[in-house]
Amino acid sequence: MNTLGLDISTSCVGVTVLDKDGNLVVCESWDLRKTDKDLLFKAEFIEEKLRNIKQQIGFIMIEEPLQRFLPGRSSIKTILKLAKFNAIISYICKNMYGVVPEYVSANSSRKKCGIVTPKGCNVKMVVVEHFLKTEPKFTVEYTRHGNPIHGTFDRADSLVVAKVGYDIWKAKNSES
Repeated sequence: MNTLGLDISTSCVGVTVLDKDGNLVVCESWDLRKTDKDLLFKAEFIEEKLRNIKQQIGFIMIEEPLQRFLPGRSSIKTILKLAKFNAIISYICKNMYGVVPEYVSANSSRKKCGIVTPKGCNVKMVVVEHFLKTEPKFTVEYTRHGNPIHGTFDRADSLVVAKVGYDIWKAKNSES
């Protein structure tokens, strides 16, 4: 069975599918900035995109939404909106694939993948650079200013989450 990893936000969703051997099959980002602002319309957009994934999914891992207030970076309103959207997408996945998603925090998933971020470094860039070195199928396009294009960090985060999910799936299936 394939593992689906999702990094969900209301502006972009990172999506990765790993095959039964842990090989990268799909690594995309779905831009939600131009969709209707309403979460239900955004969810319908994601549901349609998920329907286009032709691989059979047997395990789903989703990055947990932000769970605490970070001064200058989030508000309670934003945290609640992300939690709602995460729940809606989780429900869609459960109905579509018949699999109840599991969740992992961003920090925990990076740690489990062996990604160490030195203090003061851009965590998102460290993750991207890690996969550019370790995952041959992970590629990055850059803007004319040399920055990764929109969605790159979401793809990288979904890959981290999918790899953790794959490891959990593999451990569960080796026990049985």
